[in-house]
Amino acid sequence: MNFSVSEHARQIHQQVSQFMDEFVYPAEEALHQPPGSDRWSVPPVLEELKQRAKSLGLWNLFLPPASSDTGLSNVDYAPICETMGRVFTAPEIFNCSAPDTGNMEVLLHYGSEAQKEQWLTPLLNGDIRSAFAMTEPDVASSDATNICTRIERRGEHYIVDGRKWWTSGAADPRCEVFIVMGQTDPGASKYSQHSMIIVPRDTSGVQVVRNLTVFGFDDAPHGHSEVVFDKVKVPAENILLGEGRGFEIAQGRLGPGRIPHFILQRFSPNQLSALVAHRCLNPVNS
Repeated sequence: MNFSVSEHARQIHQQVSQFMDEFVYPAEEALHQPPGSDRWSVPPVLEELKQRAKSLGLWNLFLPPASSDTGLSNVDYAPICETMGRVFTAPEIFNCSAPDTGNMEVLLHYGSEAQKEQWLTPLLNGDIRSAFAMTEPDVASSDATNICTRIERRGEHYIVDGRKWWTSGAADPRCEVFIVMGQTDPGASKYSQHSMIIVPRDTSGVQVVRNLTVFGFDDAPHGHSEVVFDKVKVPAENILLGEGRGFEIAQGRLGPGRIPHFILQRFSPNQLSALVAHRCLNPVNS
């Protein structure tokens, strides 16, 4: 099955490809810390390339047309994702890497104006990074209805108590905020028990316990961490959209987001074509 992209998208794709050829591929070795250095620090060349891409307008390409001058549809964005995915760190150079893309979309679509000003703006600018805390080790959380981290209202605050893991980005030294999914009302109907809340990284009680490995790799300096939220107290206005809206937000975040992240793993052209066509014919909260 074939698909076509807009002329505007072709021009952006050509710019991204040229940027990869001129700047990213030659810097690929420097983008990975050499042995003996602090692997949990950010290579200076990464930030330099980010500023260069930003200055050229090759920035936040994942944003939907209504929220960006770039204005790429899912179909337009797909081939660009495949090109960025040829170097592991390249998506971040264009401010298009997970979990920030999903977190920015959550704040864009579901955040209050105050939440957007405090957290979305610095994420869009690439000044900070973020983490998404959903998966839990103590329950079968591949079925997210089992998530049991508690988010309990107490006056003008919420108290977050729970244990998460595979929290991508939690170990990054630039990570300043978590979006956490937890249970606000255990007695509600199955898909209305959970909520999402914004937790600043430096809040008392947030503990990054350890970094987990996949096939022996720890993905430094980004990491995928086990995180404990021990009686973490955050203002009530940090709740996203309202209590019981967690699954609604999760569908809006994870459904569309899976497509570019899968594509970044370098599908073949035929696989990419079929995948994008399927996404367009079977949208999830688009």
